[in-house]
Amino acid sequence: MNPGISTHVFLQQRLSTGLLDALRNGGARTIEIFAARHHFDYADRSVVREIASWFRSNDIGATLHQPLYTDAQWSRHVAPTINLIHVEKSHRIDAMDEVKRAIEAAEQIPFTAATLHLGQKDDEWSPRSLEHSLTAIEHLKAFAHPLGVKILLENLQNEVTTPEHLLEIVKVGHFDTVNFCLDVAHAHIAAPENGEGIDTAFELLKGRIGEIKLHDNNGTKDEHLWPGAGTIDWPNVAKRIAGLKTQLPAILEISHDLGETPESVTKKSQLFWDEQARHADSLQAS
Repeated sequence: MNPGISTHVFLQQRLSTGLLDALRNGGARTIEIFAARHHFDYADRSVVREIASWFRSNDIGATLHQPLYTDAQWSRHVAPTINLIHVEKSHRIDAMDEVKRAIEAAEQIPFTAATLHLGQKDDEWSPRSLEHSLTAIEHLKAFAHPLGVKILLENLQNEVTTPEHLLEIVKVGHFDTVNFCLDVAHAHIAAPENGEGIDTAFELLKGRIGEIKLHDNNGTKDEHLWPGAGTIDWPNVAKRIAGLKTQLPAILEISHDLGETPESVTKKSQLFWDEQARHADSLQAS
């Protein structure tokens, strides 16, 4: 497992090199930059240069999370406004254009992957949502891959991105180079009893997982808590990760509403990765 963390924990703040230092000091070997213009203004060349310079000076990997909000509409109380599979074509085009603007930062920042959201919460699976998903992936893959950025599809709280439907999407689209970002907390909400949702997601997606998202909840809503603050069985998660054939980025994606400071993020990250290392050692010994 390659320890990582998302800048999502600092989403309400402008991303700075000092905040990146705090994430690195917490043990992160990969940092996911959450693309939101008020946080990381990917359209501002000077901002991109500053962040790129930090990554060039530090032996830390970089991945990207697609933008979910237009800058003027962002609020902690507002649902995402960017939808790649919106029913209206003009909205889909605008969404793809905004995601491309964020991916373009890979010309300077060494992003290796970009996580996409297909739809929003509670979107339904249908022939139309499949068609729109195929179009969005094909368009963004063609833009991202020449920049060295792989596309990852995340399991969300909707019918479009269940593990079964994600597999169908890549099969129908013949997307051999598109993989998955497995969000264990979203899988937990899908079936919280006895870790069934997490176990099923790992079993179905394990051959195509490119990144893992780690955060906790109580099985009913997406809370983005620190691991251990909810009901996820983290020793079981460690066992599932250990069963994968490759070392993948495992990204802590913690809520920006928890009021964390750089110092608290560094400390809590270190504690979590130390605990996961102990679980890994126990698995190897058994």
